[in-house]
Amino acid sequence: MSNIKLFENKKVRSVWNEEKKRWFFVVADVVQILTESVNVTDYIKKLRIRDGELGKGWGQIVTPLLIPTEGGPQRLNCADAEGILRIIQSIPSPKAEPFKRWLAKVGYERLEEIENPELAAGRMREIYKAKGYSDQWIEKRMRGIAVRDELTNEWKQRGIKEQVEYAILTADISKATFGMTPSEYKDFKELGGPDNLRDHMNDLELIFTMLGEASTTEIARNRDAKGLKENRKAAKQGGKIAGNARKELEMKSGKKVSTKTNYKELPEAEERKKAITDESEAKE
Repeated sequence: MSNIKLFENKKVRSVWNEEKKRWFFVVADVVQILTESVNVTDYIKKLRIRDGELGKGWGQIVTPLLIPTEGGPQRLNCADAEGILRIIQSIPSPKAEPFKRWLAKVGYERLEEIENPELAAGRMREIYKAKGYSDQWIEKRMRGIAVRDELTNEWKQRGIKEQVEYAILTADISKATFGMTPSEYKDFKELGGPDNLRDHMNDLELIFTMLGEASTTEIARNRDAKGLKENRKAAKQGGKIAGNARKELEMKSGKKVSTKTNYKELPEAEERKKAITDESEAKE
């Protein structure tokens, strides 16, 4: 399970190791936050040279793990909390102590969430609320996450294992639903590499995304789809159901579902208020 944690509103990509019961964090993200270096790769190289002991033990401290990126899953150097603490020792930064406390808190919270999954959902809601999302949007986003999890669990049972296959199937659903793959949709909304597309969708975009994925789950399950080929058929058919519903709504409402709106500059809650005000003024 991969995720993005926030330290002082800055992103730290991470992945949970179920066997070892601990988080692994992308080293470059941590170093960038602590140093604010414009060239993190170069900084890490110099760091390993400057601290000879760290350089010698680098292979034991750091592990390349698959992390979602704009270009698809890539193996990035990661380290667990113990490894990150060792790296922090060699970085002179006033943020070192707060970051250590943050690491301990993140690890403890994950263990709590394993015992009580509702805590994870509650914390996610808090994060979205803090980032300026409305309660209406958060409810749809949380439901969308549940629908997505059900779909990926179904895929696992049906022989889909490689991350690239998940990306292919997701692209099939999105293309049939919106006429755009996720990467094309990000370009349409003018989003960058670290931006999560679904975090920049409006209510209707989230709803049709859910419809496409829920339909795909139902079709794959009822047809007992096996492997990539059969699941691609289910994905395209599931996406088409959502796509047809989207087109009918657009025809009846006279308004496009997909919009270029994103929430990079103006938070979703403020964008929502602005849209309601603009609509009211237009009616007057």
